[in-house]
Amino acid sequence: TFGLDVVVSRCSNNYGPFQFPEKLIPLMVINALTDKPLPVYGDGLNVRDWLFVRDNCTGVDLVLRNGTVGEIYNIGGGNERTNRDITDRLLSMLGKDDSRVDYVEDRLGHDRRYSITSDKVGALGWSPSTPFEDALDETVAFYRDRRDWWEPLTARVKNR
Repeated sequence: TFGLDVVVSRCSNNYGPFQFPEKLIPLMVINALTDKPLPVYGDGLNVRDWLFVRDNCTGVDLVLRNGTVGEIYNIGGGNERTNRDITDRLLSMLGKDDSRVDYVEDRLGHDRRYSITSDKVGALGWSPSTPFEDALDETVAFYRDRRDWWEPLTARVKNR
């Protein structure tokens, strides 16, 4: 309408170091590390596409530099996993069993699956470069090693 030089990027679920502790991956890691219950909504089979934060940043940078004005670019990781699969992987990585998993009432209107296609940003030459397992290892190591960063934030977490 106003001739602004705008491109839009939308991403799938990001994860990585420094993510606020209320989000699924940091919440599960922190709760496992501190022997607290790991709250899993509903049956845990909600599906999300996971995108490592640095891969999102490279996608956004590419869209800013090479995207077409007025276009929308979806940036996804191509890593669709259920919440229960993510939880199980994290427990295994931390050497914990699933006895602390606590199935809680699902949120009203909670989507069963979030999925996007990254074809348009792929046409610009982008694809995620960090393998899911490597990125998850880095993320878990961050939360395991940086209690000084996340402990002060946990009082602000609403879904503990």
